[in-house]
This record gives sequence, structure tokens and C-alpha cells, in this order.
Amino acid sequence: MTNTQLEVFSLLAELRGFTLTAQHLGISQSAVSHALKTLEKELGVTLIDRQGGQIELTEIGQRLLPRAREILGLGETIRQEATDFRGLNLGSLRIGSFGPTSTIRLLPPILEAFKKDYPGIEVRIDEGPDQEVAQWIQERRVDVGFVVLPDDRFETYELVQDELVALLPKDSDLASKTAIKPRDLCDRPFLMTEAGSAGVIGRVFSKAGLVPNIQFRTSQVMSTIAMVERGEGVAVVAELALPPIENTDRYHIRPLEPRHERSVGLALHDTRHASPATLAFVKTAQRVSGQRLRGSAPSSGK
Repeated sequence: MTNTQLEVFSLLAELRGFTLTAQHLGISQSAVSHALKTLEKELGVTLIDRQGGQIELTEIGQRLLPRAREILGLGETIRQEATDFRGLNLGSLRIGSFGPTSTIRLLPPILEAFKKDYPGIEVRIDEGPDQEVAQWIQERRVDVGFVVLPDDRFETYELVQDELVALLPKDSDLASKTAIKPRDLCDRPFLMTEAGSAGVIGRVFSKAGLVPNIQFRTSQVMSTIAMVERGEGVAVVAELALPPIENTDRYHIRPLEPRHERSVGLALHDTRHASPATLAFVKTAQRVSGQRLRGSAPSSGK
């Protein structure tokens, strides 16, 4: 069993195509097929079903895929530690990011500082919903990821806190209020955004013994904002996920009463097995968050 075989298996599961996998790895399609067949022969099981021109993981393939990705992640950690021992400023870092909060607000100043200190580190950023980022961390597909805290599955480092706010259409009668109570939103069509704060938003209503009238669910905050602008409903979102205030002339933002905060931080699968580049990124993020981001001083959990 080789790293190449495991990488072929992992990429085939992700890209669902022999040609795409070959292009990604810079090898021939026949080499991809050979690597997979050799791995399957060594393990004595079929990992990928190629019936009907479609690529699907078999049952055992689904079970072994997370293990293969863990091995690949640990291999990258070993390379990073060897690089660090040689005193070379080289290596790579894979970051999982969700929504505007981390991708637009948090990452830019952190990456600016990180690249200044470690210009030789190649950074790859994978974006997806918060649940998917958490899965990437578990499977070691990324070295570190942004998550909504608390999250007891990982070792976490708080970076920033922000408030949940209500979004109202421009002509909403609720705009006359200085603060919005959860019950004020329950008799209106509600837009539930699932991009990084769905669990927190749900708890806002459950703590008050209320159930919002959910008419739409969106995976992106920008979709939620666009629907509020069109008057299709009201929403609750995290303040850091919103565009700059000068761009909000087509909808209203109001604080919630009582206030509800959300914490965002970084999560690692296991600090003991984290690469030097990963640990350097966490330290940089903690330093920058204390200088340029709103919220309390960073802390580590677990």
C-alpha cells in the first residue's frame, strides 16, 4: 500500500472521474486505474463500483475512505515536521473556511500576516458549509478549519465573538423598533440560513419556547440577504457575515433582545499531530485576532 494508491483512491472518491483524477495528479489515466486495481488487490476488496460509467464508492470503500485520508494527512504532517527540522521555510497548509465570516472577514488579515512571516508555505483554502468543514477536519482533508464554537469534537481556539442580528425588508413595520424580540419574527415568513449559524439561530427561538415560521432555507448568507431585500421574509444572521454597513440601504439591521452572541474559532483534529505550518497559522490567527478583530482575547478549548 503506497501513498500514491491512497491518494488516487481519495481523489477518485472526491472527483468521481478517472480523467479528472489523472489530470489533478499529472499522470496518465491508465496509471490511475493501475494504482486503484493494485490497492484493491492488496486489500482483497472492491473500493469503487464502475458500473454503468458512474463511479460510486462501495460499502467498504465508504468505510475505508476516512482512514485513507487520515493516513494522507499524517503523511503531510511528517513532511512538514521534517521540513521544520531542516530549518526550511517550505511546506503546505490546507484551511477549511465557511461563509463570509471566515472567508471575507477573518481570513484576509490573518493570511496577510502569515504570508509575511512564512512566504514559502503554500496555502490552499477549501470553502464549504460549516458542517462540511467539520467533516474535512475529522477526515484530515484540511489541517485546520474555521468552526462555530463550542465544538467538543476538536481542539479549538476562539478568535472572535459577534452578535446575531435581525434582517428586515426595507418596508417592514418592525423597522420602527430599536431591537427585535424573537417573538416579533414568528408571525412572519422566516428565512433560515444554514451557513455557519443555523444551530445558534435555532437555539435563539428554542430558548424562548418559540418556533419560527420557516418558509425558506438557504446555504449562503448572500442568498438570505437577497431574499430579505425582495421582501420574501425576515431572517436572523451573524453580524460578521454581513457586508459593510454602507451597502445595507435596501434592508434593515436590528439587534436582538435579549442579545445572542456567536463565537468563531479555529479547530484542529489533534494538536499533537499538527504540522509546524498549522501551529504557526493558529498562533498567527490568535495574534491577529487580538489586534484587528472584534471580540475577546483568544483561548483554547478541549
